[in-house]
Amino acid sequence: MIITSNLTKKYSSKLVLQIDSLEIPKGQSFGLVGNNGAGKTTYFSLLLDLIQPTTGSITSNGIQVNESEAWKPFTSSFIDESFLIGYLTPEEYFYFIGELRHQNRADVNNLLSQYTDFFHGEILGQKKYLRDLSKGNQKKVGIVAALIGNPEVIILDEPFANLDPSTQIRLKGIIKDLAEKQGVTVLVSSHDLMHVTDVCERIVVLEKGAIVKDLDTNEATLKELEAHFSGEVSL
Repeated sequence: MIITSNLTKKYSSKLVLQIDSLEIPKGQSFGLVGNNGAGKTTYFSLLLDLIQPTTGSITSNGIQVNESEAWKPFTSSFIDESFLIGYLTPEEYFYFIGELRHQNRADVNNLLSQYTDFFHGEILGQKKYLRDLSKGNQKKVGIVAALIGNPEVIILDEPFANLDPSTQIRLKGIIKDLAEKQGVTVLVSSHDLMHVTDVCERIVVLEKGAIVKDLDTNEATLKELEAHFSGEVSL
């Protein structure tokens, strides 16, 4: 379980995030939506100890993330292409991540073989460096690398951006499988309301750094979100 308590983040005097209380149960597919500057990436960065909170804390499986590194073995993420190492090929990068997560090459190859359709013949065996791949193919590499080592918590920031429609559909299936069949806690942020309602059983809306909606996903959720962001009154 991920527990957020009295969390704030300020830059100088500007408050960019304020979450008094938020609990994400183990195995939940959790969506975070909001306009640009709402605080989505800030929250994920705090959860990954990439930045320090101004006040409050986030604990993951009972471990306060900014005071211990014991959460790292069961947590993985892909935020953007800065997580990649541009001068490596995809294979080299996968094996590097595998070593960090105590997986041998056979383990990594076995995982990669499960995502042949997702790669669509554009990743493996191409003899290209990561820096020379398209944004979409870089994202494919980052997402699959986040699955190496059987993590219990996976954090994906805007995973559907830059992906073609076929790959978006395949990614939805991957996320659903992780949460529903493998019990992985998957946190997804997205600007695409349809995608996030398709894959997440719960959606939180951030606005100016604060939670303004916390919804269990059902057949009416997409319309409610569209009404919220359009400024209409939902029925």
